[in-house]
Order: sequence, then C-alpha cells, then structure tokens
Amino acid sequence: MPHRSRKYREVLEKVDRRATYELREAIELMKGLKGAGFDETVELSVQLGIDPKRSDQQVRGSVSLPNGLGRSQSVLVFAEGEGAEAAKAADADYVGAADLAERIKGGWTGFDVALAMPDMMRVIGPLGRILGPRGLMPSPKNGTVRTDIGEAVREFKAGKIEVRSDAGGNVHAPVGKLSFTLQSLLENTDALVGHLQRLKPASLKGRYFRNAVLSSTMGPGIKLSLSSMGS
Repeated sequence: MPHRSRKYREVLEKVDRRATYELREAIELMKGLKGAGFDETVELSVQLGIDPKRSDQQVRGSVSLPNGLGRSQSVLVFAEGEGAEAAKAADADYVGAADLAERIKGGWTGFDVALAMPDMMRVIGPLGRILGPRGLMPSPKNGTVRTDIGEAVREFKAGKIEVRSDAGGNVHAPVGKLSFTLQSLLENTDALVGHLQRLKPASLKGRYFRNAVLSSTMGPGIKLSLSSMGS
C-alpha cells in the first residue's frame, strides 16, 4: 500500500468508503474537503460493462462541456495549405504536417489534443503506435479528423474533450476544476454522462454503467450512486 500523507488521511476519513453518493452530494463533499494549494482538476471515472476486446463495443467520441475545463487546451493540427491557415487563424498551438510527425517520432507529445484534416491520414498513420496509447491519435470516430478544422480548433480550445474506453473498459475524463461552482460541475458531469449514454454499444447485453467515481487531483475517490448515471 502506498504511503499517504497525514493531510490525505485526514481528508479520507471524511469520506465513507462503503457508501455511494448522489452526484450533487459527491460534489458538495469534494468541495468541502481541504485539498491542495492549487486548483485541482475534477475527474469522472466510469467502469463500463463492455467487452473492450470487441471492436463493436469500443466507446469513443467527443463532447463539449458547457462550462469548459477551466483552462485552454493545447491543440496540435495536422494540415497544409488552406487548412493550415484556418487552424492558425483559430489559434491552434501547433500546425504542420511531416515536420510535426518527425517531432512526434522523436518522442515529443507536448499537446493535449491532436486534430487532422482528412488528407493528412497518410502523415499520421505511422504515428498510431505513439499517439494511440496516449489517447492522442486523430480519428473520425471521435471528431478529431475534420474538414472544418478551424471550428474544430475553437471547440477543443473552449472545452470539448475526447472520450474513449481503455483496455479495461474504463473511461476517465475531466469535468472541470474544483473552483467551479456546484452548478457548473453538475452541468459538465451531466453532459459527459449523457454523452456516454449516447455512445452505448447496440450489441451490449447487460448493465452498461458498472461503477462510477468522482475525484479531484489530490483527493480520494468518491463513489457515485448509479442513479446519478441514469442507470
């Protein structure tokens, strides 16, 4: 068991680890805990009842959080010509093609989101083994390969996030900052949960949402009642 600081143990004692909380209760509890000396990120982690080995049960998409993330995401765009100019006009942080691919092959992944024009698949295809495990590989399935690249940049810098299940059938995604109001965190979390509901695979049999936990960067996980997930 990893060593925990005294402050963390004191916070942990305020959370009933055997209980499940409605979403509003969980957020109120989290905001009332004495946390770190910085504005922590709030994350929702969901265990799904999918079979991650089945291609027809992969959960992947993107959703705009109504109140953003509390920070601007660093956006990289693979584009040339007019697409590159549109991305730059929308304030993309990095714009290029083969030059960016070479930097990434060298080990650089200093960005939050990677977008691409459809004609850039030839450039980004070889990057799958690097970007894929990090959840950064552009894909039409999650709205990160677009022809309207300028609009895509603006959306992701404003708080649109990628959602994807991992090899264990889990989804982890930020829903804002601890400094957000209760209502803002409720709205963002509801938007994410609603999006996950819409991504439910048609082939899935049985329960979709298995477990859900809300946590802040330095705080303990707070287990949510599945009624908070519409399940």
